[in-house]
Amino acid sequence: MQSRHRHQRILDILKTNGSVSVEQLVKEFDTSPQTIRADLRDLSSTKKLVRVHGGARSIDRRENLEYEARRQIAADEKVAIGKAAANLIPNNSSMFVNIGTTTEAVCAALSLHKKLLVITNNINVANSLRIYPEIETVIAGGAVRISDGAIVGETAVDFIKQFKVDYAIIGSSALDVDGSLLDFDIREVKVAQAIIQNARTVVLVADSSKFDRSAPVRIGHLSQVDIFVTDRLPNDEIRQICSDCDVTVIEISKS
Repeated sequence: MQSRHRHQRILDILKTNGSVSVEQLVKEFDTSPQTIRADLRDLSSTKKLVRVHGGARSIDRRENLEYEARRQIAADEKVAIGKAAANLIPNNSSMFVNIGTTTEAVCAALSLHKKLLVITNNINVANSLRIYPEIETVIAGGAVRISDGAIVGETAVDFIKQFKVDYAIIGSSALDVDGSLLDFDIREVKVAQAIIQNARTVVLVADSSKFDRSAPVRIGHLSQVDIFVTDRLPNDEIRQICSDCDVTVIEISKS
């Protein structure tokens, strides 16, 4: 049987059962374990399944769709925020980039930069930047979150703590009226906190829709941010907090 037919059959099995072992597939196709592992590797590289020890499981399409849907929220604003934040980063500098659709927009605008060192816990960022010879990309180790390609957990935190960089580009799932930066996953928050603590200049990138959301885990506070790039500030309270804490605000809607 040709590999493309095996691949389709493997995906059909996963659609029905959710998971499958190498041993089961060896019997199904009467072939070697090496051939099956190569098939699973090929399908995993195109994000059609998730490899696990001894076999594979289906991808949670709902989670992926949720992340793709978040990309579309304030999409134009994110592009503009990304370009403005990228303009703050000089050549010959080092930077952290954490997980988020807006931080990814920043990296999309870095293509013409030279001699950058980018350290990230975001697989999407690493994959998008790896093609640029003037940008050296270093990726953290740790557990990979299936829904969005974030590398999270204590291993990633320990990795980040080895560096001291010029800039940190961070995002936030929600922004509270008291200036709190919020997120949903405590593992991701610990990585973001390590990033903030080990950067000389912290740049927060977030569109104004984040002020309409809430999340339970506290990353930090606007007072820990040096520059806040957004499309607009929604109220005078946040503007006052930024002023009191010497946060430079760049509002795209006013530029």
